[in-house]
Amino acid sequence: MISNLNSGHRPEFPVAPLGAPAHDPGMIRTPQQDKPKPRKSAAVAPSFKRERALLKQGVWPVAGCDEAGRGPLAGPVVAAAVILDPKRIPRGLDDSKRLTAERRDALFEEICATSSFAVAYASPARIDRDNILRASLWALARAVHALPEAPKHVFVDGRDRIDTTAECEAVIGGDGLVLSIAAASILAKVSRDRLMCRLAEDCPGYGFEIHKGYGVPQHLAALRDLGPSLHHRRLFAPVAAARARHEAIARDADLLAEPLIALDIPA
Repeated sequence: MISNLNSGHRPEFPVAPLGAPAHDPGMIRTPQQDKPKPRKSAAVAPSFKRERALLKQGVWPVAGCDEAGRGPLAGPVVAAAVILDPKRIPRGLDDSKRLTAERRDALFEEICATSSFAVAYASPARIDRDNILRASLWALARAVHALPEAPKHVFVDGRDRIDTTAECEAVIGGDGLVLSIAAASILAKVSRDRLMCRLAEDCPGYGFEIHKGYGVPQHLAALRDLGPSLHHRRLFAPVAAARARHEAIARDADLLAEPLIALDIPA
């Protein structure tokens, strides 16, 4: 019995050749595969390179603009435009999404104290009328137009250029690349967050001060229970569904409230 065991040295039990069969990619890593994958580098902070290059060419002022609030179910889209002072750029400017609320608030004050800036709002009514993209681009153009000094070049975050007399350059991911756009993203974000906290006082129960109008479970539950407020975007799907539900409930309540008509049926 023992002699029949496969020891790997008997011709009737050949040892498999080294390497993987032709039909199988193999499970043993090659030396190249076994090397650790390079770790993704940390996000690089935005720079002033593009603005400085234009400044050297004699093109100034240069503005950056960005918006906040495209995705929420309630509240306006807020756009900001900023012209940084090359000699007084606040330290730590970055995409607003990478910063804590406390750091955004601190940078907001520094940007306002050292830069030229403007903020514009596109209301929920305009969003419903024009759609969210057009309303956002309108607000961005309004912010640039409202700057104390007209820029000669504008950097805008995203893929769409805006309607402005200045040369306009769209930069995808610009709030993480261009310093003036990053500054605008902070102004837009902080301005909108503060506005939503005020709207929470006007319309209690929705939790605007917590989620800033985004479609989180708490907000969706409030929409279901309370129905939409004046500050909601009526054509956004969850809002439209909540409105239809409450209108149906109201119709049913009206029907139940109608007096019954007594019928005089002859015997």
